This record gives sequence, structure tokens and C-alpha cells, in this order.
Amino acid sequence: MNELENTATAASHHLYPLISDLGLILMTAGVAILLFKKIKQPLVLGYLIAGFLAGPYFTLFPSVKDVQNVEVWAEIGVIILLFSLGLEFSFKKLMKVGGTASITALVQIFSMVFLGYWCGQLMGWSSMDSIFLGVILSISSTTIILRAFDELGVKGQKFAGIVFGALIVEDIVAILMMVLLSTIAVSQQFSGMELFESVLKLLFFLILWFVGGIFFIPTLLKKAKNLLSDETLLIVSLALCLMMVILATMAGFSPALGAFIMGSIIAETTKAERIEHLVKPVKDLFGAVFFVSVGMLINPSTLAEYAVPVIVITLLTVFGKTLSSTIGTLISGQPLKQSVQTGMSLAQIGEFSFIIATLGMTLGVTSNFLYPIVVAVSAISTFTTPFMIKLSIPVANMLERRLPKKWTKAIDSYSSSSQTIKATSNWVLFLRSSILQIIIYSVIIIAIILLSSRVVLPLVNGFQWANVAVAVLTLLFISPFLWALSFRKVAPTAYEELKKERKFLGPIKIVNIIRILFTLFFIGLLLNSFFSNFIAFTALVIFAVAYMVFPKRLQTLYDRIENRFMQNLNDRENTEASKSKRELSPWDAHMTTFEISAESNIVGKPLHQLELREKIGINIAAIKRGNITINVPNRNEQIYPNDILYVIGTDRQIEKFKTYLQQSFVAVPENNAETVLKNFELKNEDFIGKTIRESQLREKTDGLVVGIEREGRRMMNPESHVVLERDDIIWIVGDKKKMNSITLNAS
Repeated sequence: MNELENTATAASHHLYPLISDLGLILMTAGVAILLFKKIKQPLVLGYLIAGFLAGPYFTLFPSVKDVQNVEVWAEIGVIILLFSLGLEFSFKKLMKVGGTASITALVQIFSMVFLGYWCGQLMGWSSMDSIFLGVILSISSTTIILRAFDELGVKGQKFAGIVFGALIVEDIVAILMMVLLSTIAVSQQFSGMELFESVLKLLFFLILWFVGGIFFIPTLLKKAKNLLSDETLLIVSLALCLMMVILATMAGFSPALGAFIMGSIIAETTKAERIEHLVKPVKDLFGAVFFVSVGMLINPSTLAEYAVPVIVITLLTVFGKTLSSTIGTLISGQPLKQSVQTGMSLAQIGEFSFIIATLGMTLGVTSNFLYPIVVAVSAISTFTTPFMIKLSIPVANMLERRLPKKWTKAIDSYSSSSQTIKATSNWVLFLRSSILQIIIYSVIIIAIILLSSRVVLPLVNGFQWANVAVAVLTLLFISPFLWALSFRKVAPTAYEELKKERKFLGPIKIVNIIRILFTLFFIGLLLNSFFSNFIAFTALVIFAVAYMVFPKRLQTLYDRIENRFMQNLNDRENTEASKSKRELSPWDAHMTTFEISAESNIVGKPLHQLELREKIGINIAAIKRGNITINVPNRNEQIYPNDILYVIGTDRQIEKFKTYLQQSFVAVPENNAETVLKNFELKNEDFIGKTIRESQLREKTDGLVVGIEREGRRMMNPESHVVLERDDIIWIVGDKKKMNSITLNAS
């Protein structure tokens, strides 16, 4: 009994610092949220300052008792943060990022890695400190940029699209560099071969996890959809995240990589938005813990000692990232103004920089002074970011005036020629698709062979004929992919066009032979993993003959696998497109929101004076003004600054309206909760033969007639003098309750 009591007492003493430290962290984080929301500053900065005040170096307030406990919470915070980043990321977004954003990001990353390393060496730092500094300075802050764009109302401008694309590329490069830094830190040397092997290993697992994850996880979520309440879905999604964290750790990668990969896989499913919504409170909680823990490691004496490096690195960050990003955007073919705007928007470091700095500390390869310096530079660049974005246009205008005329003409000429659409040749399409196919199928086949030989075979090794049974089963599993690697048509349209030109027949045959040789190699690798060389060679000949005899069955099996994968990959996109079309559009029209800036040319004017329906063809379905929503505004309603207009029109009409506004901020399309779009078939004699104005449909529904379908003909946004006829299908946007109360389809 005494032993039990002693154990319980010891456990309570062990538990108390953990709970008290967590309580202190959350209390300081809560105060920081309230204060920094009040003064309209980034919450990340508030968390850092709160952590500093609650840390061991500041004695005026209560401090944490056990820093190691905080580090555990912080590591969990990193995992949840990167899982959430993955949910917002999606590999398909990366595939859609244009060349402009990719070139901008890569030029900026390589430039800042070099400048950071060079700066560290000039200050007498070690090679590891200098390398980590370069990588830390190369990654911009998504959180800070998004907040600044929201505040300044520039989210829809073209340069903002380039910035968002560059941030996506930076995120994936940051993950890659974390793996490379881990390799360098462990080996303590800069072997080119080791880095090359690490990159190959990373690419292998990325492809394997992504292909396997897309094939299995969306299917799992769809099969279990009737069982997935909010509670269950949250637990399942976090379980999947931690499962991938375990797999990544077993493969020798950081836990953060596994969390990011699982998030990006789930981002392709139809449940992504719901999971993102459910995970957000968890992310906010552990994100606060992480950033507060970052602030706790700020040592004031270290900052005072390294004040000069802080100033130097801050200047290098602001001006180096501005210059390198601007040059990268210019190289990609953008005009000077957009290039300067892009460059000055990316001039800061943020959350990924903290994670990379934490990695250096965890591995014990960076000096103690690096971490607080990085935090200080991040805090300063956070404050400068909004001012840099505001100053970008004046700076661009000044450069246009000051630069030599021949320079500006050369930039304009290069920009115009770069933005001309260049057709990709059929040979490039065929070759690129062939290489991609070889890589993907090779990864899948090698993974299945390794799984069989190193995991399955040891489990059944004591049984008779175990080698033969496992080898045959493995061959059956990889046979559809062997067939696809050998015979599946690649880029069929380009392939057929190339076959018509005699000069390409030879190269096509060489590519096809290479694919078949890869197939034979993998069959040999499989057999050699289970049998002796002689048995492997004999079986190879037999399997090769059998493989050639049953191509149709293998093709059918592979097509089923590929169809499942493609369906899962495109399911979210197709569902959203279908939902948007069903909910927002009578035909090709849709509802979009526009926020009106104070400088817009329509501010202060009533709707009837603007004549938007007559000039452009769009309708204003509602106006949101602060907390008030004006459903179906009348013709005398005036437009005020910061009004949000709910506009209905076709893509072409919406584009015309955007140009007309001279203000390109466009928020994500959404439906108004009170205003709905509904159709009626006209049967009621009270309305037949009357014009739209005479029918008083506007007054009865608080709505607008946005479309009429008559004998197969469609009229979008009809004029008020149009006469209604029997059997017309009328589309009305208006108040839901009032539309339900009228009857158009009864005599």
C-alpha cells in the first residue's frame, strides 16, 4: 500500500510541472492574443513576446519550471502545424504553379542560401551555423504575407498570385532542405554523394507515399463516410497524421515531413475542408504553444551581445530577399512593376524559419546564439512587411524614371516576348511523359519487392516453399505495373503525331526498348531476392514468355487501378465544380463577391446611375455592409467603401465588371445565407402576359429575375419590359422565405 502511495505521489510531482507549465504558456498566449488583436499586429509576434516574458531569462513574471516539457509540447506543435500546412498545400497546387512563381522562388532561395552562408562566414561563424542561416533566410512567411495582403486589399492583384505560387514552391523546398540539413548534421560533412542519395531517398518515399496515400486514403474515407461524425473524423485524421509521422521517422526523416505529407494527401480528398475546419482549433492550440516556446528561448544578454549581427542579418533579409525575388520575377518574364511588388512582398522570414532553427538546436549542430537572432530578425521583418508592400509601387515608379531608357525598354521587350505562348513539341511531351512513367512505376515496383523480401518473407521463412509462394504473390502484385511500364501508351496524341514523322521512329523505339529493359530488370531483381542466380535466370525466361501471353488481362487490371487512383485524385475538384454549378448557376452564371475599395470609381453612386445590368449584364444580388446584409438592393441604393457586392453573371460578365471596377480584389465565391437562387415553371395566370415589372416579382420576393428559359432559348438577366409567357422557366435570386411563399407554378 505504501508503495502504491509513493508511486502516486511521485507521479503527481512529475505531472505537476507539466500541467503548470502548459497553463502558464496558454495564459501568456491568451493575453498576447487579446493585446495584439487590439493593436492589430500579427499574433505570431505576440506569442514570441509572451514566450519571452514567461521564459527563464525574464524574472519579473512566473517562469516555466521544466523547459524539456515545453520542448515536447513544441514538437507536437510543429507536427500539427505542418499537418495543417499540408491540408492547405495539395500537390496539385504545386503542379499548377506557373513558371513565373517557380523561377521567382528558386532564384530567391538559391541567392539567399548563398548570401546567408557568405554573411555567416564573414562574421566568423562555423560552417553549420552559416548553412543553417542561409536556409533560414531563404523561406518567407506565408502567415505574415496573407495577413498583410488582407489588410491592404491586394489579394486579387496579379503580383499577389505570383507571391502565393512562390510561397507554395518555398514550402516544398523547405521540406526538402530540412531533410538535407538533417543528413549534413548527422554526417558532419558535405559529401555530394550522400546528399544525392538523400535526395533520391526523399523522392522515392515522396512518390511512394503520395501514390499509395491517394489510392487508399480517399477510398477509406468514402467507405466510412456514414460513420464519420465530426469527433470520429478528427480522431481518424490525427491518427493518419501520426501514422505517417511514425513511417517518416522509421524511414529516417523528420516527424514534421510525415505530418506535412499526410496533410497534403488528405488535401486531395472531399473531406479536406471539413478536416481543416476540425483541426484548426488543435492547430491554434499547439501553434500557440510552439511559438510561445520559441519566445522562451530568447536570451536578452545574447541579443545584446549579438545586436550587430541582428541588424546586419535584418538588412540582408529585407534588401537581399527584395532584390533576389525581383530579379527572379524579371527573369521569369514579368514587367518591372509586378517584379518589384513581388520582391518587396517576400522580404521577411517566419514560421518555417523557426522550425528549421529548432531542427538545428534539436540536432545539436548550431550555436546557442543563432536561435534568438533568427527570432529577432523575424520580429523586425514582420513589422516592415506591410510598409514594404505599400512602398512597392512608388519604388517601381521611381525605378522606371531613374533607370536608363534602354534598360526599361529591354525589360519591356523581354517581358512581352516571355509572355508569348510557346507550344511544347510533341517529342518533348512524349519524352517527359515516358520519364515520369518510368520513375513512378519503378518506385512502386521496388517498394513492393522490398516489402516482400524484407518484411513478408522473414515472417513465413520457416514454412516449406515459402520463397516460392512469396515470390509468386509479389509477381502477381507488381504484374499490372510491369505491364504499364512496358506497353502502356504514353502521351497518345503526341505519340501518334510523332509516328507520322520518320525521323522520330528510331528514338521512339529506343525509349520503348528502355522501358522493356527496366521491366526485365525488375523481374530479375524480384527473383534474385528470393532464389539463386541460375533459378532466377530460368524463371525470368518463363515469366517473360507468360508475361507476353496475357497482356489484355494485365491491361484490364491496370486500368482498374489507374481509374481508382485518378478518381480519388480528382474527386475533390470534381465535387466542388459540380456543387458550384448546381448551387450557384442557372446555366453558366455564378455568384461572386467583390469588396469595394475607397478609391473605386463606383463609390457614392446609386445602382440606377451605374446601369450595371444594361452596360455589363450583371446583377447585384446583395450588399454586405459591416454586419448588415441588404438582400436584393433597390435601384436607389448607393455603394459605400468596403461594401461587399454579391454579383451574378457569366465568367465573361464578371471579368468585364472587374475591369470596370479598376479594383481587382475578388474574394472566394460564396453563397449568402439568406439569399438563394431558385427556378420556377410559370403556370400561374396572375403572372402570364405581364412584364417582369408589372408582375411585381421584385417586390414579392425581394428578388431579381436573373434568367428565363423559353422553348430552349435562354435569356440571362432579362430587361424589366420582357413579357412573361406560360411554361417559362424563371430563375430568381432573392429572399428564401418570400420565394417559398409565392406560387408561380399553379393556375
